[in-house]
Amino acid sequence: MSDEPAHRYTAAMAGEIERRWQDHWTERGTFHAPNPVGKLAGPVPEDKLFVQDMFPYPSGAGLHVGHPLGFIGTDVYARYHRMNGRNVLHTMGFDAFGLPAEQYAVQTGQHPRKTTEDNIETYLRQIRRLGLGHDDRRRISTIDPEYYRWTQWIFLQIFNSWYDDTVGRARPIAELVAQFESGERATPDGRAWAELSHADRQAVLNEHRLVYLSDAPVNWVPGLGTVISNEEVTADGRSERGNFPVFRKNLRQWMMRITAYSDRLIDDLERLDWPEKVKAMQRNWIGRSHGARVRFACGGESIEVFTTRPDTLFGATYMVLAPEHPLVDVIAAPAWPSEVDGRWTGGADTPGEAIAAYRRAASMKSDLDRQENKDKTGVFTGAYAVNPVNGASIPVFIADYVLMGYGTGAIMAVPGQDQRDWDFATAFGLPIIRTVAPSEGFDGEAYTGDGPAINSGFLDGMDIAEAKKAVIGWLEEHGHGRGTVQYKLRDWLFSRQRYWGEPFPIVYDEAGTPIAVPESMLPVELPEVDDYSPTTYDPEDADTEPSPPLSKANGWVEVELDLGDGVRTYRRDTNTMPNWAGSCWYQLRYVDPADDERFCAPENERYWLGPRPEQHGATDPGGVDLYVGGVEHAVLHLLYARFWQKVLFDLGHVSGDEPYRRLFNQGYIQAYAYADARGVYVNAAEVEEREGRFFHGDTEVFQEYGKMGKSLKNVVTPDEMCELYGADTFRLYEMSMGPMDVSRPWATKDVVGAQRFLQRLWRAIIDETTGEVRVVDGDVDEPTLRLLHKTIAGVHEDYSNLRYNTAGAKLIELTNHITKHHGDGCPRPVAEAMVQLLAPMCPHIAEELWSRLGHPESLAHGPFPTADPRYLVEDTAEYPIQVNGKVRARVTVPASATQEEIKSAALSEEKVAALVADKTPKKVIVVPGRLVNVVL
Repeated sequence: MSDEPAHRYTAAMAGEIERRWQDHWTERGTFHAPNPVGKLAGPVPEDKLFVQDMFPYPSGAGLHVGHPLGFIGTDVYARYHRMNGRNVLHTMGFDAFGLPAEQYAVQTGQHPRKTTEDNIETYLRQIRRLGLGHDDRRRISTIDPEYYRWTQWIFLQIFNSWYDDTVGRARPIAELVAQFESGERATPDGRAWAELSHADRQAVLNEHRLVYLSDAPVNWVPGLGTVISNEEVTADGRSERGNFPVFRKNLRQWMMRITAYSDRLIDDLERLDWPEKVKAMQRNWIGRSHGARVRFACGGESIEVFTTRPDTLFGATYMVLAPEHPLVDVIAAPAWPSEVDGRWTGGADTPGEAIAAYRRAASMKSDLDRQENKDKTGVFTGAYAVNPVNGASIPVFIADYVLMGYGTGAIMAVPGQDQRDWDFATAFGLPIIRTVAPSEGFDGEAYTGDGPAINSGFLDGMDIAEAKKAVIGWLEEHGHGRGTVQYKLRDWLFSRQRYWGEPFPIVYDEAGTPIAVPESMLPVELPEVDDYSPTTYDPEDADTEPSPPLSKANGWVEVELDLGDGVRTYRRDTNTMPNWAGSCWYQLRYVDPADDERFCAPENERYWLGPRPEQHGATDPGGVDLYVGGVEHAVLHLLYARFWQKVLFDLGHVSGDEPYRRLFNQGYIQAYAYADARGVYVNAAEVEEREGRFFHGDTEVFQEYGKMGKSLKNVVTPDEMCELYGADTFRLYEMSMGPMDVSRPWATKDVVGAQRFLQRLWRAIIDETTGEVRVVDGDVDEPTLRLLHKTIAGVHEDYSNLRYNTAGAKLIELTNHITKHHGDGCPRPVAEAMVQLLAPMCPHIAEELWSRLGHPESLAHGPFPTADPRYLVEDTAEYPIQVNGKVRARVTVPASATQEEIKSAALSEEKVAALVADKTPKKVIVVPGRLVNVVL
């Protein structure tokens, strides 16, 4: 029979308490947040808070202990603010269109919906056990047709819009049509709008729409049978999913004109409360730079380049086109010029052969690899261009370090001022001319610093800024170029050759013109198919073409519709949207998930997401009050969500122009893994450390540090932790491991420390033998009151700033004080305050103790204690005492002590008195509130 007291707080007791309170919250709708209007309407206070986690994907592997870190962190924050009287919206949905479910469907034939919904059930069971305070009425899933109906609706809003540069915002496409009809805006070929055919009109509008079809270079993955975005290509030019070769190929795809918003996406970062690191990543990704476009004559053609350093034009000794540049085939010479350098030909007999071979090699490299590779390669086109500022004839090459996606896809190469050009010029024996005088002592290669212009004709002697201005003026005057702004950001590829994604709400007529389906026909639902796989090919066969799974759904692809001109046969788009399309706007649906008529009622959107200048300043953009997730989404999800929000704002559908007012990037929980000498991983839980070495049984293994994963055999699940310790202990441990924004290693053996603290706190209030409450009424001594109110004030500040580890430390200090000084029973005011302070981090044990203290209502809505200012004023002050610059002792004096009283107390301190002995100090300096300095 166990000697353990019957009422000790154990894992078994914790489990029973946690299940009971979770049921209590669910039955009573404790975390339901009312809306101003609609099906979820109720009385709403002005003071609201919208807290949101980044959309999780419901993986079949379930959760490990690293996944809930951010979820628990947002739950603590939401609970704290809810206890302080705010109307808190906190829920969770699922970004459920994922390639893993589709690949599983391909392998097994099981519909990806079934796989995904099963995974969601597992996920919900796991997070419910953690006691997360979510409003489950607002839960959404991107695979629900009633959700993606509105994703398709937003797509149509963007499709039926254009960006008007004159007013700097999106407008309905009908307003552009009206401009063409009235003659206010001329058509590209000058014909009247009425003279254009329907197909011609649509082609003109396609050049303006914010969603348009384009024959654009894309990342084609034959091994997957689909195209992927730049962000899904690894540094070595392979697909992130499946590790297949990626080829650059021109395909007709849907594109979103995110580049129209480049300036706003950069400039509005200043209005956001985001980590500076994320802002910098977005600025760099958009890549705004000021410079000039310059035209170089080449035979009968003109090669246009963008340069941020037009002041270096006199140093341009050759040109480079991206291998994909459309002018390459036009300017390429039929044969090599006489006496051509052998290094320039790539070993081919003609320029055409050299270009074809080089293009194929370049198509197998990622953009990153092409830019970062120091070993420069290329071939001569056989053509020469004319440098406009000095008339010099310079050779034109193709080289993979120049990308079609940036600038014009062509560069003027100035090896004296650019290291990549220097490397290429050195490899190919090309001239190098410096155009900026290097600083004294410079002995490098390309010089990128400041200095006066040299070897530059009329620019000589000017500084860089002056030379830029002068040469741009000269180019504009002589018709060779103009000053301009350029961006690295490219339009967003929005097509995927997959089954498991949102269908496009588009049909094509017999001429291939895309036509938006009426809103009344939404959602366009995915059809049932027998085969979920796109046609895949030999991973190395770049000459293949996509054939998506939906192209096999013949009864769905061909459709008869009446779109206003009688019943006609149309063809549906057989591509689907990218799997993250639904995450571009999900905060708006969280606000109003039950509205069948609109994606979000305006009153509810304004309440939860609208700008609040009175709280956040005149430039407040609105958005979610706190958005928590990983920094890896900085230039994918976050940039796309901002773009969609701005379009919806321009069209009048939302009140704020940013989706997320405040962003917080949580760190990660990582773990040690262990492999033997063969590199085979062993179960991390079975490894023992002996004298600084690690053993699995009798076999020595070697430790490495990184992520958790099944393949590394180092996964620990939250289910295991809840069984061994309880959810509250697990929550407290994760929040106490370190600052929320810092990654930290998982150590199961340390979880027991969090459990022991909760047991001490429980024991301070509950008799472990009888189960009776052991608090005492009456006055509280002043030291305890001072520590209590100091703790209350500190925990308030810590919770407000997501400093949960320091909040935990303060609670431990207070509990230890009670354990040491109040063994006969915890004073009731202190017991109740401790429970209230603990509740955001450990809600189940807090609810249980609050109930046992005689309170019938849940603690979820407060109260939260407030500090009494009287007890925050220190009545004593501690001074370190330096003797000849070295701290020798400390002295405590009344806070009201005068300088003479402080000096006297310092010199009387035993250690200082011994050092001074019979000497007379030269000086005794008191720095008020800080230190005493004795100089002997």
